[in-house]
Amino acid sequence: MFKSLEILLRGMNFKNDDYELVQDFLSGDQQAFNNLARKYQEKIYWHARRILGDHDDAHDVVQQVLLVMYNKLNTFNYSSSLYTWIFKITYTRSLNQLKKRKLKRIITLNFSDDIENPGYENIVDNLENKEELIRMQKMLNKLPLKQREVFILRNYDELSYDEISSITGKSVGALKANYFHAFKKIKELMGKDEN
Repeated sequence: MFKSLEILLRGMNFKNDDYELVQDFLSGDQQAFNNLARKYQEKIYWHARRILGDHDDAHDVVQQVLLVMYNKLNTFNYSSSLYTWIFKITYTRSLNQLKKRKLKRIITLNFSDDIENPGYENIVDNLENKEELIRMQKMLNKLPLKQREVFILRNYDELSYDEISSITGKSVGALKANYFHAFKKIKELMGKDEN
């Protein structure tokens, strides 16, 4: 009982810290925004990277999201957590990046699927097993987008179905169905990969 209360209180402090940083930034404290950017930059990167499967595109999305945060933080209405608001922006920007990439491939007639891992120095260098990251990214890329997004949001970003619903605009039931199919497919791919 005490452990769950401690977790709840920690979550409240997390939200209060965000609230204070937002208020400080809106009052003109640029350092408060820098603190928010540092706090969420890596999470934004990895969320975008898992959706896009590409370092450069994910890095571009990070820059776009931080710019949107800087310009639109005054419109944040606290109807959800700041975390959810940021991930909704990240999700939208990542999908836009996917659309741009597909359009670029059609225009250039370059249909090759590059799977490179050039590295994000202060993140990837700290990974113990880069091969596992690449293997998992290949499996994620084999999932349909709607299954991939719910799988990533649930497993990597640890969001609830309600939070994912808020971000994607999809019903909780549809999200659960997509997650089930994604989980089943990943399990199947992992079995094939081991053989």
